[in-house]
Amino acid sequence: MNQKDLWQTVLAELELQISKPNFVTWLKHSQLMDIKEGTAMVGLPNNFAKEWVENKYHKIILGTLRSLDVNIKQIDYIVSFDSLVKQGRQVKKQIEGLSNAQPSFQEFKVDPETNLNPRYILNSFVVGPSNELAYAAALAVIKDVGRKYNPLFIYGGVGLGKTHLLQAIGNEIKQIYKNKIKVKYVTSEKFLSDVVAGIRNKRMEDIKEKYRLCDVLIIDDIQFIGGKEKTEEEFFHTFNTLYENNKQIVISSDRPPRSIPTLEERLRSRFEGGMIADIGYPGFEMRVAIIKTKLQEQSLTLNDDIVNLIASKIQRNIRELEGTLNRLLFEQSGRNEITIKRAEEIINQNTKIIHKNINPKRVIQMVAEFFELPEKNLIDHCRKKEIVLPRQIAMYLLREELNFSYPSIGEKLGSRDHTTVIHACNKISKNILEDRSLENKINLIKERIYS
Repeated sequence: MNQKDLWQTVLAELELQISKPNFVTWLKHSQLMDIKEGTAMVGLPNNFAKEWVENKYHKIILGTLRSLDVNIKQIDYIVSFDSLVKQGRQVKKQIEGLSNAQPSFQEFKVDPETNLNPRYILNSFVVGPSNELAYAAALAVIKDVGRKYNPLFIYGGVGLGKTHLLQAIGNEIKQIYKNKIKVKYVTSEKFLSDVVAGIRNKRMEDIKEKYRLCDVLIIDDIQFIGGKEKTEEEFFHTFNTLYENNKQIVISSDRPPRSIPTLEERLRSRFEGGMIADIGYPGFEMRVAIIKTKLQEQSLTLNDDIVNLIASKIQRNIRELEGTLNRLLFEQSGRNEITIKRAEEIINQNTKIIHKNINPKRVIQMVAEFFELPEKNLIDHCRKKEIVLPRQIAMYLLREELNFSYPSIGEKLGSRDHTTVIHACNKISKNILEDRSLENKINLIKERIYS
């Protein structure tokens, strides 16, 4: 029996032993990736599924496998993009069956009832390794509103497509379910201003009704409510009301719940109880695909060499990518064709404008703000653990982004010896390759520096 047939037999037996909803949710999209030296490697679509299956179904899966192959002694569970893509494709087909056609919007006007912009649709969301998990989770939410992943928490840096995906979820649900499901999209700033206005005008009941009577609540950039006591309290009660009534909640942030220090613990706990998916930085091929999708949307063309040049020069921010593309298209509209040399000049000009106001003070300020510390703590000779890492990150960024010498960095940060700076830069450079959380933090700080 080959591995594929073996796993199909295992799944057939498991389907008889656990409830159908649990089987469909956790095991249907799993795969047997390999068997080596008595260890079976089982692929699952995401970390959430991996942890759940490992904790809940390990014994029953191992027992079933060993009953079919006595040489299997243990199982390693891994996150497999093959399983994720398999899940995403299947759910997308089911969604397309519900929605006969993507709506053709004549005008991209924001719907005042839902706050959704119809230009954000799933078909124009470019999917790649950096966002496959978030995309697959979004498809699952659309197919099974309020029941599959609730809440769905999507996080990632500025300009990576969070708002596009959130609004696409709302637009797709609205299109499929028509008036049966009431969708509301709102930024956290708008939610905050509504709460403030409700308190000031003594109309909090209207605010509660506005947010608690919807079937799908989508909140963008939730990190901004952190530390706003009344707003957090109102959102906590709104969250509970919706959750208890199986209403779907979708949230975005620039970082995972545990990394929002000002967020109340009870809210952090609620967010971590659902599905958490990140959107990372797109690779070169994905950046090329994004540019070509934007060109196709506008029925325009651009030389492939220029497309590749844009994708190679602008790596972190999709909005910056789009802005540069628009600048080049504007330039091209006044000529027959833009040259590689001219394209490079325009890209370099844009980059210089972005980097123009970057100085050591701004780097230190942004690091301190990110970790919610006074700037003087990074300069003082305090050796507390919660201060040491931010200080080392500041040293690393001064070296990497501004190319300062080690002695000058030491001078900027409390007249420290250059050997201390070398140690800090080497430590962060090494750890960033092994610690995804540290990499995300540094990328978020960079975005703040350059925004």
